[in-house]
Formats: sequence, C-alpha cells, structure tokens
Amino acid sequence: MKIRDTAISDVKVLIPQIWEDTRGFFMETFREEWFNTHIADCRFVQENYSTSYQGVLRGLHYQTKQTQGKLIHVLEGEIFDVVVDLRRQSPTFKQWVGTTLSAENKYQLWVPEGFAHGFYVLSQQASIMYKCTDYYCPHAEQTLLWNDPELNIHWPLKGEPILSEKDKKGVLLKEAVAFDR
Repeated sequence: MKIRDTAISDVKVLIPQIWEDTRGFFMETFREEWFNTHIADCRFVQENYSTSYQGVLRGLHYQTKQTQGKLIHVLEGEIFDVVVDLRRQSPTFKQWVGTTLSAENKYQLWVPEGFAHGFYVLSQQASIMYKCTDYYCPHAEQTLLWNDPELNIHWPLKGEPILSEKDKKGVLLKEAVAFDR
C-alpha cells in the first residue's frame, strides 16, 4: 500500500497494490499492523455501508463525543470526499481537503478524529464502506453547513445538491463546536 499525503498532514490517501488478470482483481484493503505503524495507532470497532445516488451531498458530519476516525473506500461509483479540520490547536484548523474516491481508482481516505466529513456523489450511484474508531453516537452528532462561505469548499456540483433535512440545517463554522485537544 502506498500513502499519498494531503494538504492536511494527518489526512491520508491510501493507494492499494492491485493484482489483476483476466479473471478479475485482488487487493488488500486493510492490515492492522501496517495501518497502526504507518497511519494511526487505533482500533476499528464499527463498519458501515451506505448507498447514495447522483447529486446527493452528505455532510459535513462529526461527533463531539465518541469522536470517530474513519477509513473510507468506495465499492461502486465515484464520490468527491471532503474533510474539514476542526482541531483548534492544529496549524490547519478550518482548512479542508477534497479527493475523488471511486471503485475504479480504489483509493481509501483516512480521516482522523477531530474532522467534519462529507461527500458528493458524482456517478449514477455510489456505495461507500467505512471503518470507524468509535461507535456512532447520534445525540453527539453535529452538522457543519456544506456551503459555508468561510470554508469555500469547491464541490464539483452538477446542479443543486440533494440534501437531507439535517444537512440543510447545518451550522456555520463560526457557530460550530470545535475540538480543543
């Protein structure tokens, strides 16, 4: 597995080695010892799977308790994945990075604790699987407004995004709960 750094040092894109022939392909998506040595020393406790349709924008979500690190990959389709640094002491506080994840490129994105996360579906449909370092805690979930002008995220939108009611009511960064650790 190769590691591609992003503009935020703790956020990493993982590029797997792929063995492919006329029968199909094989790739390793996770190896605990390698991950803990090269990316983050953590333990995953929950794995989630979701499907979304073209034009859906989910996020930007994070939890203030039971904060989650996430290892994200796309099994079908293509998304533009975005993370926002909400760690006050970080030199990249309030900054965002975005990357395209797809079933074709097979990249994975490591999102450490202390970040808001969201994605926009570029393909007809996308299926996403992600491992989490803590359990989902709905009463601690926060939503940062996806189009906050202070963030100025360059979403590759094709028309108006499809949003949940929760995502339409996200808060601006200046009103959001950030992390002090």
